[in-house]
Amino acid sequence: MASSRRLPALLLASAVALAGCGSGADGGDTGRNGDPSGSESGAASTAPALTPEDYGARIGDVRGPIRKALSRLAAARTVGSLRTRAEKAEEVLTGAAEKLSALAPPADARAEHDAYVAALRKLATGIGEVRVSIDTGAVCTGSGVLAGLGRSGELDALAEAADALAGRGDYPADVMSVKARKETSRRLPNGRYIVSENRSGRGRFAITNGGDRDAVVTMVRGKKKAVSVYVRRGSKFTVSGVRDGEYDVYFTTGEDWDAKAGAFTRLCSFQRFEEPFEFETTYTATQVQWRNWQITLHHVTGGNARTNPVEPEDFPA
Repeated sequence: MASSRRLPALLLASAVALAGCGSGADGGDTGRNGDPSGSESGAASTAPALTPEDYGARIGDVRGPIRKALSRLAAARTVGSLRTRAEKAEEVLTGAAEKLSALAPPADARAEHDAYVAALRKLATGIGEVRVSIDTGAVCTGSGVLAGLGRSGELDALAEAADALAGRGDYPADVMSVKARKETSRRLPNGRYIVSENRSGRGRFAITNGGDRDAVVTMVRGKKKAVSVYVRRGSKFTVSGVRDGEYDVYFTTGEDWDAKAGAFTRLCSFQRFEEPFEFETTYTATQVQWRNWQITLHHVTGGNARTNPVEPEDFPA
């Protein structure tokens, strides 16, 4: 998913001095300035028609693996697991359609059987197409995949075909163990902390999101995620109380924040600032000095802070 694009952003560092017991005052600038496709069921099998009992058992044989694959797909919370589970679901659906298409169902269920096989193939094809969207970042979570399939009709078509087949006898054709939600655009309030350690320092980290998508900015000190904060598009927010240390800063942008998955479900991207940010407090006999930083998450002409895309798996969990 990562591309070679770099984002020049505005980056400002300032030193703040506190003399004696008085209030803090901004000092001079001490930092950087800048900123499987399928066809309809084939010809009827020449094998003798199965009894209703045998046919129901065959339907039950494929039902379990399909339900498991779709449930795991819906629960995927990382792009890596989403890719793997979408591929598995497509494989399971395609295999089930092939097995069922070779059967001779009871005569009174032939039309419903053929429609069910076609619906399985259609869903497999839809998931195959979604896999391309996963690779481009257009879809980013399992719930996003199911919402898209619900919008395009594959899930409803399969549910209707399953109901029609079950209406012909004891044929357990329902395979959806999870409910696909409608596509939404969930957002957190600007400045909402998702993760925050004890912010007992003096540093301030000012963030400007001039882009067209919401963002979550994450500050990592060592191997620990110290702060993650939500910054809406076209908005600003300042993290206060930043403790001394060196921080790697990442940010993800996208649409529709899934709090349970901790990710945007659509149009997601992941980036990291090339250089770490150093927060340091120094004490003298008469002063306390500390450093503040300002960044932008969008392109700024002449900006000197560069970002690099990162793979979703490398983004701090």
